[in-house]
Amino acid sequence: MWCDNMELTIMKVVQPYLFFNGRCEEALTFYKRTLGAEVVFLQRFRDAPDPSMAPEGAANKIMHATFRIGEDNLMASDGQCSGRTSFEGFSMSISVDSMAEAQPIFDALAEGGTMRMPMAKTSWSEGFGMVTDRFGLNWMVNCAAHNKVA
Repeated sequence: MWCDNMELTIMKVVQPYLFFNGRCEEALTFYKRTLGAEVVFLQRFRDAPDPSMAPEGAANKIMHATFRIGEDNLMASDGQCSGRTSFEGFSMSISVDSMAEAQPIFDALAEGGTMRMPMAKTSWSEGFGMVTDRFGLNWMVNCAAHNKVA
């Protein structure tokens, strides 16, 4: 194997970087309202060290943001500001301790989006559901109360 002789570094964090292609500010506002997200850093294209990096007409768009949901940090950008987002091949997963927490989160994410699987009891959980939010980002909401190792 090619990496047999390589010294491996233990990674501390793997964070999603989401490109909202012109809708990042709207997404951050939505996640603040629905998930209690907190923006911990935000830089606009106009504040970049090299303003030529900005797509045309995007000076006020978000070049980079870091936001926190619960204990996890995510990163986001308006990217190339094309107006079309494409989040394929993955889902964001939220685990909570009760259905009283799970259902409102699920309902809020479904607002303006598409429910893919309604919240329902499963063999591993008191409640689990899947939704695609208004930005095309897939979410799984899991009530972890019955998903604990004994």
